[in-house]
Amino acid sequence: MQQLFFHDNDNFWFETLRSLGHIAYGGADLGEVLYTAGRIKSGDYDSWYEEWAGTAERLGKVADEAERGGHTVTARDTYLRVSNYYRTAEFFLHGDPDDPRIRTAYDRSVEAFHRYVDLAGPTIERIAVPYEDTTLPGYFYPSPLPGRQPLIVMHNGFDGTAEEMRFMGALAAQERGYHVLCFDGPGQPGTRHTQGLLFRPDWENVVGPVIDHALGRPEVDPEKISLYGASLGGLLCVRAAAYEPRLKAVIANDGVYDLGALGARFLGGDRDTVERALRAESAPEADAAIAAAMRQHPGARWAFENGQFVMGGDTPRAFAARSLDYHLRGIAERVSCAVLICEAVADLFFEGQPEQVYNALTTRDKTLLRFTEEEGADAHCHFGAQRYAVGRMLDWLDERTPVVR
Repeated sequence: MQQLFFHDNDNFWFETLRSLGHIAYGGADLGEVLYTAGRIKSGDYDSWYEEWAGTAERLGKVADEAERGGHTVTARDTYLRVSNYYRTAEFFLHGDPDDPRIRTAYDRSVEAFHRYVDLAGPTIERIAVPYEDTTLPGYFYPSPLPGRQPLIVMHNGFDGTAEEMRFMGALAAQERGYHVLCFDGPGQPGTRHTQGLLFRPDWENVVGPVIDHALGRPEVDPEKISLYGASLGGLLCVRAAAYEPRLKAVIANDGVYDLGALGARFLGGDRDTVERALRAESAPEADAAIAAAMRQHPGARWAFENGQFVMGGDTPRAFAARSLDYHLRGIAERVSCAVLICEAVADLFFEGQPEQVYNALTTRDKTLLRFTEEEGADAHCHFGAQRYAVGRMLDWLDERTPVVR
């Protein structure tokens, strides 16, 4: 998709497109996004934060005033956009985990979303999923149809929130009659910011407790449970399906085969050589190569900084070493349920990986769905064409876990 802003910074443009895409389900408004983006200095993380937080703060006052005046619909809809803009504001700050703006913006984002939930009535509820010695935060979107209905469990990826999933498929699925459960797992914002939990590759041990919790609801059909993962979640959900027999279908939006390829992209060489360098006790050449990549490529800087924040590691190389554990080699072959792998033809992050996932799958029911520039859906996770893309995904799922009408 043609860049409207930040022609010298693909990451700034992609995150702007991300909010533009959320217009489709109420997460943004066109003029608000264009005005905010137009005031940001390209590549300047402080400017990015100040402008998005400023827009969120201004609209928060509008929402508060509307609620005080009894204008519930205006307040509800405005709080939803406030939540998304605060989420966007702190996106690039994770290079300094002690930056107080991170937690301030995140807390305000969740607070605004909770105020939206309070005003939205019975169409959504806050939940806490028991997990090990703590809980995972999330939301349940009940089907508007009576009787037992299929459930879609949804989670985000490397940098997105459970709240954001409303715009990335939750509302669309609910409108079709599905129950939807969205949650933040370890490493994702709802647990990383508040509990310090980091990602873990064995995602089946996260999804399992979520399904256990969902099956406590009598309105959920236990024979029609599917899992949807976005971005890195497209790897995690396939991993979970390899070990979780209760899943009847999986949607990977988009397909990710090997997160460790990130290090190989900047270090060069085959994967075995890269792995030895990343896992070595000392590897000054690899450290220097990563540092150079972070200076030269805005996307590399953000990826390594956010990676340390959500996966751990004292150095960028230490994070890259941990990323090697996130792959589907020898794992995708274990999946037996139906799988939809989505691909964006101009993916900024995981070009070619959806096809790798598809080729590795041995399940008889597998589909590779490519989205193109002509459709406006060629960006990672198809931001910019969310109604179209999510509709195609749910059409596929309707044929495998249909709702009861």
